[in-house]
Amino acid sequence: MFMRVVYDEMLAQATYVIGCQRTGEAVVIDPQRDVDRYVDLAASHGLRIVAAAETHIHADFLSGARELAETVGAAVYVSDEGGDDWAYEWLDSKAGGGSYDYQRLQHGETFWIGKIEFEVIHTPGHTPEHVSFLVTDFGSGADKPIAFFSGDFVFVGDLGRPDLLETAAGQTGAMRPSAKALFQSLETLNDIPDFTQVWPGHGSGSACGKSLGAVPSSTIGYERRFNPAIRVAEQGEDAFIDFILKGQPEPPLYFATMKQENKRGPRVLRGLTIPPRVTAQTLSSVDAAADVIADTRAWDAFRAAHLPGALSFPLTQSFATDVGSMIAHESDVWLVVDSARLEETVRKLVRIGIDNIRGWCSPDDLDAWFATGNPSATIDEADAATAAVIIEEAGGKVLDVRRAAEFDQGHLPGAVNIAHTRLASLLDDVPSSAGSDAPLLVSCRSGTRSARACAFLARHGREVINLRGGYIAWSQRETGNADSVSVEPTTVQQPADETPA
Repeated sequence: MFMRVVYDEMLAQATYVIGCQRTGEAVVIDPQRDVDRYVDLAASHGLRIVAAAETHIHADFLSGARELAETVGAAVYVSDEGGDDWAYEWLDSKAGGGSYDYQRLQHGETFWIGKIEFEVIHTPGHTPEHVSFLVTDFGSGADKPIAFFSGDFVFVGDLGRPDLLETAAGQTGAMRPSAKALFQSLETLNDIPDFTQVWPGHGSGSACGKSLGAVPSSTIGYERRFNPAIRVAEQGEDAFIDFILKGQPEPPLYFATMKQENKRGPRVLRGLTIPPRVTAQTLSSVDAAADVIADTRAWDAFRAAHLPGALSFPLTQSFATDVGSMIAHESDVWLVVDSARLEETVRKLVRIGIDNIRGWCSPDDLDAWFATGNPSATIDEADAATAAVIIEEAGGKVLDVRRAAEFDQGHLPGAVNIAHTRLASLLDDVPSSAGSDAPLLVSCRSGTRSARACAFLARHGREVINLRGGYIAWSQRETGNADSVSVEPTTVQQPADETPA
């Protein structure tokens, strides 16, 4: 049996290529949309991809199952659990007409790749249709499972969050029933041997859980003994539900869109399209109120000089989450990006459904454009001492863009809390410094998320200042002690997206 993990660091998402070396066949489990990576990997090991399988309808990236079906004629294996509301809609809509080669899977059924058996286990909770795959390599002479492809059910040190139907997809009242379903799904682990490896769909940094471990895999026995959520489940259903729902981060806005697109069927790419290079002069003529200029330079370079209306998205681990939360997937997008990272950036964007990438300009070209005196915009930063003056003497308002759980542990006086991943849906709730010349002070933990928010708000006409160093710097400032300030939390209720899942 052949196994390789293709891991996306930005989305903390794992795709698995599993092959039977006896027959030369391979399956891709939970593929992303740019599928050439899997095809090339399999071919380099003498394998051909004959199937794609999904554990559930994903919310954090666009699936590549349809792309593999179109590109290499892969058979498709997807869940048939969860009811009609969770049925895949694209299986009978092949691009050239007709249906794909597919099988809808129910609990207890199996499919084979060569001599490898994949047993379907219905594990709802994260989503109603979620299934996991128990894998036995009969080709090696084994009669017990080697691995459990757990998708977003069991992670290393965590379980898949059950609140997204409510917090991301707008199904009011769904989170507690989902948490109850997740509790009941834990019973399926009882029949799986302790030595079985757990190969999860995500690792540390994913928004699909709250405390995922950074170790890429585990075992059923280890998770039974040391996974905090599974251990709390031993105290009963109520204790488990309270634990699993507490402290879940606000989901990125694009999650609801991804869920819809994966259910209906992502647009077929037929390969990665690299956009043309444009000049800085061309980019400066773009209507930044209609199109999106996504500038990937470092924050200090961006805030010192950028095209008016541009958004700041450095290519850090949070790139996909930030972009997905602040750019509508149908937008026309122009990039400021180094040529060495152009293809990588395009891949990151198409994985979350941003396909309309019109062109790109290099940072050097943009810097040269500004150096000759062409118009640019800037964003100010303030240290903690200056921020205190803005608040106390100038009447400035404060927006804190951390998660609600962070905000409740301490924040600047008078701050309003809107997580940066939900800001685009809550612009009307952003505090205003009416009657004052003071700009809006934007804060987070260290100044990074607030930087993304500052550029976004500036594009929408707000005068903003980023708190350099964030709440950490505020707490350590010499001109006072933030911990001594007594304020009542003012957290804007994070609304669920109105788009159905």
